[in-house]
Amino acid sequence: MAYIKELRDRVGKMPLIMTCASGALLDDHHRVLLQHRADTGDWGFPGGYMAYGETFRQTVVREYKEDAGLLVKPTKLLAMQDDDKYTYPNGDPVQPINAFFLVELVSTHQFSTKPTETVEIKYFSINEHPAFFNKQHYKMWQIIRNYVLNLAISN
Repeated sequence: MAYIKELRDRVGKMPLIMTCASGALLDDHHRVLLQHRADTGDWGFPGGYMAYGETFRQTVVREYKEDAGLLVKPTKLLAMQDDDKYTYPNGDPVQPINAFFLVELVSTHQFSTKPTETVEIKYFSINEHPAFFNKQHYKMWQIIRNYVLNLAISN
């Protein structure tokens, strides 16, 4: 994202508070879609940093299309996360303020993803998860896992 690169060019390795949005997409078997990240080799929820002028909801729609190649719409805000810090492999420290949404598929059309961001996308059972990108993604997993378990109890 040009905005973040330009910002980093100005502030260097200074810790930044960054706003972002991500989403959890469930299939008919209540499995969760995750993105295999190209930068770290770990897994995470499709999502990313806001572009200037975007809302959290617009961000999650754009990021899902870029990261997973899918057109989604946010249906429920599951959490606002602000308590984690992370240092990227290149040394850039951030505190991501993340809006985590439940999303639903709008279209089955598959868009291409950026190979520099996404290796693959895959659904995972709520009973087993891969290695996550960072602690914030693990916490999102716990949130969506609890959501799915509560759905099962209420049905």
